[in-house]
Amino acid sequence: MEYRTEHDSMGEVSVPKDSYWGAQTQRSINNFPIGKEKMPEEIIKAFGILKLACARVNNRLKPEKMTDEKLSLIEGACKEIIDGTLLPHFPLVVWQTGSGTQSNMNANEVIANRGNELAGSVLLHPNDDVNMSQSSNDTFPAAMHISAVTETRIHLIPAVRVLIDALKTLEKENEGIVKSGRTHLEDATPITFSQEISGWRSSLEKDIEMIEYSLIPLSSLALGATAVGTGLNAPKGFDRMVAEEISEITGLGFVTAENKFHALTSKDELVFAHGALKALACDLMKIANDIRWLASGPRLGLGEITIPENEPGSSIMPGKVNPTQCEAVTMVAVQVMANDTAVGISASQGNFQLNVFMPVCIYNHLQSIRLLSDVCLSFTKNCVSGIKANREKMNSNLHNSLMLVTALSPYIGYESCAKVVHLAHSEGLTLKEACLRLGYLDEKKFDEYFHPERMV
Repeated sequence: MEYRTEHDSMGEVSVPKDSYWGAQTQRSINNFPIGKEKMPEEIIKAFGILKLACARVNNRLKPEKMTDEKLSLIEGACKEIIDGTLLPHFPLVVWQTGSGTQSNMNANEVIANRGNELAGSVLLHPNDDVNMSQSSNDTFPAAMHISAVTETRIHLIPAVRVLIDALKTLEKENEGIVKSGRTHLEDATPITFSQEISGWRSSLEKDIEMIEYSLIPLSSLALGATAVGTGLNAPKGFDRMVAEEISEITGLGFVTAENKFHALTSKDELVFAHGALKALACDLMKIANDIRWLASGPRLGLGEITIPENEPGSSIMPGKVNPTQCEAVTMVAVQVMANDTAVGISASQGNFQLNVFMPVCIYNHLQSIRLLSDVCLSFTKNCVSGIKANREKMNSNLHNSLMLVTALSPYIGYESCAKVVHLAHSEGLTLKEACLRLGYLDEKKFDEYFHPERMV
């Protein structure tokens, strides 16, 4: 590999000749050979957005320094970052400085070097021009919020809505099918299958409401705070104008943070937003578990529904098929719950004017968004859309349920009903046989009162 020499305030560094990054990025590569977890692509694109916005605002507020020519070069490089063309030039791992300074400088160096290449001369300096009116301490938190809001709105919420729509279709298809309810994993009073599905659907709708609400505080940006929150070296109005520019670029609503000292040191907005992601994960866990329990069998389980048979389930048991999509959902849910712990602990580590656990915080947050988005689409396509009710099994289970005795409670009382159940269970009788033997009702009255399909 051929190298070129770059320099920073600490001296000269050898950098791969064909890379757009510079000395500070290379020092990070050399000093942090830790793991394989790269800075998320979503953060890199967010840096492209915010650097573009900052240059445009600087051009308006400080045209003597951010000239039209420099702005044009920065715009060209930033657009290539946003469209993914320059992603190979962002090699840094998550496990770097906790402020994300090296990733900010990675963006500054790539934009400057690519811009200078476009110009055919050295016009841009990574710090003086690309980082003008900024600090790593306010750009990285801003990139965190931009990426989290963008990915949630563009990918996660639409993916959850796809799953909700599939459940709505399933709900309508199964109206009127009465089955046994279950509480504590034990037989309970009847429910319609559509009612059961409606519970799943409503849970996801509530999750979207909570996720949407969490994006309100997450849409505030730290830009304009610079190093410690005072806004040193940023022109008046920069913070408000850059938030407006980012809103224009993304088509999403961003505002400047009301208190910049809070914006640098606290990550409570990300904790709050990830809490909503965790709520979604919890509901997906419940729904996936319900579906695999209901589909268990095919002969020795509940067997009340069938799900698509997508692939062989065993390397030794021929013909076995497993609820693999449900298992994928539950594994994603576990990962998101674990990520919530990492996000929370990271947010607790703000010291004085800065939090220095930001890369690990946003890495876990974005992974949760990505996994939840993907698994909702996969679960919908490969499982939920193919669910079929086994009406015969549902009907058989319903009429074998001892909890149907609840329909008789208004007529013979709770304690008498309990005696009917215990007798029926111990001697293998039907509820009718047990009730008649105990003399609580005659056959005519039993048939008059006992209608499971009316209990829903």
